[in-house]
Amino acid sequence: MASCLQLVSSYSTFWGSCHYRIGGGFVQVPYSRSPATEHPKYQNARSIRAVLEQMAPSTTSMPEAPIVLPEGPWKQIPGGVTAAGGFKASGAYARLRSASQKPDLALVVCDHDAVVAGTFTTNLMAAAPVLYCKKILEKSDRVRAVLINAGQANAATGDAGHQDSLDCASALAKILGIPMESVLIQSTGVIGQRIKKDNLLDSLPYLVSELSSDIESANKAAVAITTTDIVSKSVALETIIGNTKVRIGGMAKGSGMIHPNMATLLGVITCDAAVTSDIWRTMVKTAVMRSFNQITVDGDSSTNDTILALASGACGGDLIARGDSFEGSQLQRALDVVMQGLAKSVAWDGEGATCLIAVKVSGAETEAAAATIARTVASSSLTKAAIHGRDPNWGRIACAAGYAGVKFDPSQLSIHLGQFLLMEGGQPQPFDRSAASHYLKVVGEEHGTVQINICVGNGTGCSEAWGCDLSYEYVRINAEYTT
Repeated sequence: MASCLQLVSSYSTFWGSCHYRIGGGFVQVPYSRSPATEHPKYQNARSIRAVLEQMAPSTTSMPEAPIVLPEGPWKQIPGGVTAAGGFKASGAYARLRSASQKPDLALVVCDHDAVVAGTFTTNLMAAAPVLYCKKILEKSDRVRAVLINAGQANAATGDAGHQDSLDCASALAKILGIPMESVLIQSTGVIGQRIKKDNLLDSLPYLVSELSSDIESANKAAVAITTTDIVSKSVALETIIGNTKVRIGGMAKGSGMIHPNMATLLGVITCDAAVTSDIWRTMVKTAVMRSFNQITVDGDSSTNDTILALASGACGGDLIARGDSFEGSQLQRALDVVMQGLAKSVAWDGEGATCLIAVKVSGAETEAAAATIARTVASSSLTKAAIHGRDPNWGRIACAAGYAGVKFDPSQLSIHLGQFLLMEGGQPQPFDRSAASHYLKVVGEEHGTVQINICVGNGTGCSEAWGCDLSYEYVRINAEYTT
């Protein structure tokens, strides 16, 4: 069974060395010790968050998540949501946040009508902007702009909150000279609070005047949508599809209330490929299932989760009208990679987290079955707590795999934690518990990646899910969220 597992170095991390980009340069985060009055098991989590918050300029920027894409027929490029042809972005401080003066209002605009797809929260208490966007996408397959505010979620705000979304979309459409139905809205922040609409509306002319396709504008937009995030999340790649150069970019926010269907987050994806609406919507749904629906932080699903993906067709290539074509497969893989890069950065930035947890499951009958097991293990509070405590408790991993609701033969179960084989053929294996604990400790100190590899049989189904450890700091952050 061990042969079906992909082993990783016990001290490798998803991020490499712990450097963060601020402005035009990189800085290394010092892991200073917290006061003796603080619990030793979460002093590193608090010091990382505190250092990053202190280093980030409060008005224009913040550290960027160092997203690393896997090797493939693409290259990572700068630019985020403005990397793809036909897109501009801006970010501005609209006095929406209660404390910080960093940008809190973002705008992404396409030069022409863009094919659009969206996925949304399954929470019955869906926020006003979610209901607004779903209604637009039911009627139209093309839009021009996405407006995103931080500070207030505009969820559980009743009819007044719905009218706020309509007013914001209408005002922006008037300034841009486009139909209101061409504007989509996203909101993030405190649930139960309406948008500070007057401040937002007053800021729209400036926000529109700042639209640009440059990297700085994309970065400001990525910062503007953050809430409790300690890093902004932005990525772009360039690839060749057929004989045409295609670019895909994106930005996301998320740190807490992260759980599948969907993970609690906002995201905007931009692409300059020419693709039909039905194929694009299928591709986006598939990519979301392989990325944002495979991450978890705390088991809570928000009221505002929204991923919007726009394709401009500006690259000038042949129209992709079949998902099972060679070009369609190329576009799907590139889209998967962009969304997975953003999704992993969200899980890594989980509130109070000291490490990313990557769970890979192989040997299942189908990809969906493997995805369910991986997602269940990554979501296990007991597994997450054990990893934070640097306890290589493989029993919790086996337990979570067993209650995932997917049938497999327990006698074929194998589990690796990093390079340590903990179970094989359904039998516990002798391993160096002290060394395994040290592996978890080192990864936590680097804010790196704990790798869990699980094999459940001889099937072809394989999938991954991502989460983070569950710390004392998570409780503090959320206990003080509105106070």
